[in-house]
Amino acid sequence: MTSPASFGPGDRAPLPRARGPVTERLFDALTGRPRDLGWDDRSLVTTDDDRQLALYCCYELHYAGFDGVDDRWEWAPSILGIRATLERAVEDELCKALGAIDIGPEAVVDHLWQLANSGDGPSLSAWVAVRGDGRHVRELAVHRSAYQLKEADPHTWAIPRLTGEAKAAMVAIQADEYGHGDPSAAHAALFGHTLEALGLDRRPNAHLDLLPGVTLATTNLISFLGLHRRLRGALVGHLALFEMTSVGPMGRYAAALERLGLPPVARRFYDVHVEADALHQTVATDQMVAGLLRDEPHLAGDVVFGARALGLVEARFTRHVLDCWSTNRSSLRPGWSPDCPWRDRDGAPHR
Repeated sequence: MTSPASFGPGDRAPLPRARGPVTERLFDALTGRPRDLGWDDRSLVTTDDDRQLALYCCYELHYAGFDGVDDRWEWAPSILGIRATLERAVEDELCKALGAIDIGPEAVVDHLWQLANSGDGPSLSAWVAVRGDGRHVRELAVHRSAYQLKEADPHTWAIPRLTGEAKAAMVAIQADEYGHGDPSAAHAALFGHTLEALGLDRRPNAHLDLLPGVTLATTNLISFLGLHRRLRGALVGHLALFEMTSVGPMGRYAAALERLGLPPVARRFYDVHVEADALHQTVATDQMVAGLLRDEPHLAGDVVFGARALGLVEARFTRHVLDCWSTNRSSLRPGWSPDCPWRDRDGAPHR
């Protein structure tokens, strides 16, 4: 296992290592006082890995922040300007990849179910269920840590921007994600137990240096949609498809962990999702999406855009991981070691 980041259990994570000219300049700036940075768009042309990390760290200022970074940077005009330029590049690429979307509000729910049941491309959960070993499930947990340790938070940005049935439906879904008032039952907390059972650091952003841009893009997409009121329809579409496609994969991941001898506490995160998301998918389509489009039918195309964008970034992530695993390579960035032992239910060590 990679060496844990140098911060205490109650502390915020330090800034990660830079990956290119943008993150190098950005992180250097963030260690000082908030000020005008004087960057222009040309200084933000870089690799996708560098861009996605920079965008993730700009978004993280709205969540936990980083150790040694002044909280006033969150709303500093210079950071918002940098973020906006990075977001434009992401949105332009998504629009180009997804093409024009012309759909009426009455057809959206059926279209979402078509997307959910399309089965296009390889299935990461099916691969893990049949062929995954301890190395693979650890890597996957590290990949998912950036989102799962803040699960629900990016989608929650939409709640004050919705009304009526759509708002009530999203609150119902999110209340479940947060454990209905029991912090130990929050899905992010349950994922922390999974990480611990796998011998991994459960602290938020402890594994950030290991996450490639293709992984960060899956989390950045939700923050991007959530932080812009104009994209509330896309965020609803993203969450709806998220819930509609969760039950099968979560069940397969739970089965894989059981096959590998992980204790029930490690599997509970996945088991809970199998039960919860069976209900959530109906609430998401019949109340959240349908309610939104009754109130704001002009958002039909945006709902589908968010759902298709989810499919696009997840397909790219899946291809990256499976391409690496098919050639016996790690899907994480340099610095990862899969050799940390863990123990099965009988106490026998595995590697």
